[in-house]
Amino acid sequence: MSTGDPNSQDSPFRDERTSRDEAPQFVLPLVARIERAAPPARTDALETAARAVLVMLSDARSVGDGEWAEAMRSWQDARIRKVVRRARGAEWRRAEALPGITVTGKSAEVRVFPPVPLDGWPKDLARLQVSGTDLDDPEPPADPDPAAPVLWLNPEIDMSAGKAMAQAGHGAQLAWWDLSDAARTAWRDAGFPLAVRTAAPAHWGALTTAGLPLVRDAGFTEVAPGSCTVVADHQALRG
Repeated sequence: MSTGDPNSQDSPFRDERTSRDEAPQFVLPLVARIERAAPPARTDALETAARAVLVMLSDARSVGDGEWAEAMRSWQDARIRKVVRRARGAEWRRAEALPGITVTGKSAEVRVFPPVPLDGWPKDLARLQVSGTDLDDPEPPADPDPAAPVLWLNPEIDMSAGKAMAQAGHGAQLAWWDLSDAARTAWRDAGFPLAVRTAAPAHWGALTTAGLPLVRDAGFTEVAPGSCTVVADHQALRG
């Protein structure tokens, strides 16, 4: 459930691959609660992970002189890596005891933590499993609300649930970067409504040429380097 790295043409870090690679590398940890008897629906888990990233980005502790601000700046100055791990039972309770924010969906729970160095994970998070989690939707997701932002997944790429959660988080973050302050405030005040859906092939082609935030994976896991995985479609980003 490891992540790649976005390199959107609209990202504030575009064309800075050398400096970003040379900077100290941090990772944003996310932990999904996946109880064996009651796993969340896949789409709900993806949407909850995306909202968790936005909640962390907008939290008062993440900006200015907040207690997490330095770590957030260090993370965003390098590759904005995210790693999604899974926990249940006592593992989840230990994760909840660490500083972070839990975001809930319809059935999903995702806890996001302030960034940590690649080799500096808290032991209660480092021991959690990364790979091997498969989630399903009991029934096909409904059509997204046309008024809400949508994170569109590439229909030609198969990703594990954790990988897709991280990629959805990347897409949400790129949209957040590109929005005006007023649009960010409105989105936050509304509770970060969003949908994650897989685009139809013809729609995907149009999305990738619409000038919207586009996630290109660095190819660390699961997909080839440079693969386009997510397009973030927010009305405020359409001219």
